[in-house]
Amino acid sequence: MILEVKNINSFYGLSHILHGLSLNVVEGEVVALLGRNGAGKTTTLRSVTGLTPPREGEILYKGSDISGFKPHSISQKGIAMVPETRDIFSYLTVKENLAIAWRRNSRWQMETVLERFPGLKGRLNHKGRELSGGEQEMLAIARALMTGPDMLLLDEPSQGLAPMVVNAVMDTIRELKAQHVSMLLVEQNAEMALQLADRVYVIDHGTVVFEGTPASLRADANVTATYLGVGGEA
Repeated sequence: MILEVKNINSFYGLSHILHGLSLNVVEGEVVALLGRNGAGKTTTLRSVTGLTPPREGEILYKGSDISGFKPHSISQKGIAMVPETRDIFSYLTVKENLAIAWRRNSRWQMETVLERFPGLKGRLNHKGRELSGGEQEMLAIARALMTGPDMLLLDEPSQGLAPMVVNAVMDTIRELKAQHVSMLLVEQNAEMALQLADRVYVIDHGTVVFEGTPASLRADANVTATYLGVGGEA
């Protein structure tokens, strides 16, 4: 088990967001986290990365408790997050955005990353603000890989992207899975998530209400209608 989240309670100020939430990710596995807006999906990712540390519960990474660690320490241990907002440095070039994240011992060096994202090669000297939404998403994933993670957290990677770009993102996730990168995927496009995931959690009001395979979720009309909405959209 590469990641174990055990009964965490996380807050924003006085607002109690996650209520005893538990989930786990096996090494090399893609796990999807689905739920309506405001269900606590992003807070779960932020809790794992130390941005919104839980007040109670444990988060184990490779068997060690990282609860309460600072975000930079968690990153150094091998967890990287691609945020929904992408957080590209708008006035830095693509090359500078990548170089900032570079770590000497990363298995993804500049050349490796550019082979995986050939669309960025011709944009190396363009500033972040000059990129399309799809290019920014690819840059955000590439930048995360430069840190050399064994665990990747993806928050809404398809949001606002054209269908062709969404397919490219899906191909990237599949290739990373083939390279044994463990992933926790938050995604509004439930169909995309179900195509990629080995297992699925559905959460509502900060609590897990379903855990199982994509096939078992598809077969559970009550869960998809109650917690994901018409058509199974997260």
